[in-house]
Amino acid sequence: MKAKSEFSRNVLTLMTGTAVAQAIPIAISPILTRIYSPEDFGVLGLFVAITAVFASIANGRYELAIMLPRKDSEAINLVVLGFAICTTISMILLLVVVFSNEKIKESLGNESIGFWLYFVPLSVFLSGCFNVLNYYNVRRKHYKDLRNAAIAKSFVTASVQLSVGFFKSGAAGLIGGQIFSQLVANTRLIKNIGKDDLSRSLCKRKVIVLAKRYRDFPKFTLWAGLANTLSQNINNVLISSYYGLSTLGHYSFTERMLGMPASLIGNAVGQVFFQQASKEYQQTGRAYNSFISATKKLVIISLPVYFVLYFFVEDLFHYVFGPDWRVAGTYAKIMIPFFMIKFVVSPLTVMNQINKKNKLGMLWQFGLLFLYVFVIYFSQLQEYTIENFLHVLVVVLSLYYLFFYFLIYSHARRNS
Repeated sequence: MKAKSEFSRNVLTLMTGTAVAQAIPIAISPILTRIYSPEDFGVLGLFVAITAVFASIANGRYELAIMLPRKDSEAINLVVLGFAICTTISMILLLVVVFSNEKIKESLGNESIGFWLYFVPLSVFLSGCFNVLNYYNVRRKHYKDLRNAAIAKSFVTASVQLSVGFFKSGAAGLIGGQIFSQLVANTRLIKNIGKDDLSRSLCKRKVIVLAKRYRDFPKFTLWAGLANTLSQNINNVLISSYYGLSTLGHYSFTERMLGMPASLIGNAVGQVFFQQASKEYQQTGRAYNSFISATKKLVIISLPVYFVLYFFVEDLFHYVFGPDWRVAGTYAKIMIPFFMIKFVVSPLTVMNQINKKNKLGMLWQFGLLFLYVFVIYFSQLQEYTIENFLHVLVVVLSLYYLFFYFLIYSHARRNS
């Protein structure tokens, strides 16, 4: 009972931080959409997409290994390894940006992103540091610090975006808020390394030994993580090239708003399901009952939310975010069926880890990436409008997610 109570408290602590951190950008969105243009949000969407892709490999995925060693002395050496890889990759990126800025702008088909490309290495470095510090603090059970860091990050982002936006036009406030908030969050989390006083355990030889011991992370997990990040962000890059920054601004804002229920509710349900399904699997050799129960809960939650949104989302975007954002409301109405299906299926994909089907998960991510690229290229060949492209994308991805649901459902029914 004590262990269960501690687990519940820790989950609640992290969920509180996530809820508050998500609530702040929701609260200020009606203001941001009135002081920043869709083009500004387009630049932000493109910057975040590029940064996210490189940030996903910034530590060679060694951050995932920080949880594994029995000794904290080994974990701190993995932290150093993650920092070293992150620094190296960021420096290489900086050299690439300095010497190839014009070529990158041409490849992206976007002049506005040119100046902000110089800040990509810094953002990747800060994101990589945060990945390492996050896992280290989870290992050391510094859950309150993680909660406070998440809230501080969201608060700083909002403060910078609002204050800069009132005095300066363009995407400077949006991107500046992203970068400065990363710095603040890292500053809060890195203090715990000093408090834990593990510096005497640092050893270059240990770092090399641990890099070899956990080499499967960069060898295999890195590619699955990269495919996952690319599939989530490739559309932002391609839409910017083919349909322009304004369209990307509307599209990325739509994704952000429709994804909020998944961030606030779906992730929490997924965490609880992971724990329950793992326990059932240990006891019975399968996790069928937990799977069905979680499916029902997710469907019951999603239906009223997305059903109501479908009929009112265009007017909602118009009145809440301003007349210029009614276009985003139109995009949202098209994409709601897919987001509802995604809301249900995504939390259940942890069945791959429970059933030891990690290879299936990797193939799924590569398939998702292929479909995103295929649909947008097909739409370009057919000279589809952005609305027609979104209709095709929703149909294809909805069918793909439903197929994957029935695949993991079949695995949930089988005994190990």
